[in-house]
Amino acid sequence: MRNGQSVFSVVTRRVFLVSGAAAVSATRALAAEPRCTLVSEQEEGPYYVEAAKLRQVITEDRPGVPLRLQVRVVNAKTCAPLPNAAFDIWHCDAQGVYSGFTAMGAGFAPGGPGRPGGPPPEGFGPPPNGFGPPPGPPPDGFGGPGRGRGPGARNIDKTRFLRGLQITDQDGMVEFRTLYPGWYEGRTIHIHMKVHLAGTAGETYQGGHVCHTGQIFLPEEVTERIAKLSPYAENSRVHRTTQAEDHVFQEQHGAEQIAGLERLMKHGRDSDGFLASITLAVDPDATPALVGPGGFGRG
Repeated sequence: MRNGQSVFSVVTRRVFLVSGAAAVSATRALAAEPRCTLVSEQEEGPYYVEAAKLRQVITEDRPGVPLRLQVRVVNAKTCAPLPNAAFDIWHCDAQGVYSGFTAMGAGFAPGGPGRPGGPPPEGFGPPPNGFGPPPGPPPDGFGGPGRGRGPGARNIDKTRFLRGLQITDQDGMVEFRTLYPGWYEGRTIHIHMKVHLAGTAGETYQGGHVCHTGQIFLPEEVTERIAKLSPYAENSRVHRTTQAEDHVFQEQHGAEQIAGLERLMKHGRDSDGFLASITLAVDPDATPALVGPGGFGRG
């Protein structure tokens, strides 16, 4: 960590879109000698649930465009692979729903403010309403100050789709089988991530410390095409926030982060799925402070 920031390895500022047989041969297609370039930590958001299951396939029964997410974690001090790190991801489904918070529906869109079937609470929607927290108590399911996990009640259901954790191998590699994320009010499509170190792996990961919290973004031009496919198109009642409208992307160096996406390869048609390859360089000794409120309206 440098100046409260993590390091993202940027090999190129071009995202390679490759289809067909080239995608099949792209396993571990990351650059052999990554260059480490500084990028800011990004906020955790209110939908984090601790103790993710150790598993590679996290889709469960959720429909959507398949996404193989291939990540290499390296030591920012040396750029050498970082083995035995726990890489933790979570994101919403094609309709903008997070597991653990399914009663909320598609984010804060579709009863009353902040409830399924109604408008978002004041301050949660897209500009010009802003992204700050609404006055009064948070919507049901959050509770507590700050990160949304304080002393107040936090109503989390038992669902855990599109959440998982993998331990990096000797090459610093993990790979998840997931779905291209959908969207909800106020946020562009994204995948949340954490890197944990010095803990113990069992059915879940316990102990240790978090050395990076961030978000993965995917190219806007690809998302625009995905949004026209089923089941994503059924979420058209909710405004799809673009990267230009998104507070995290604009205020927390999302453009630098997306530059770290080394390859996005599609398997034939868009509906057949994609392989996304990325390298993340972290300081294994750092425990960065959380960025942003990590709570209301900051998913």
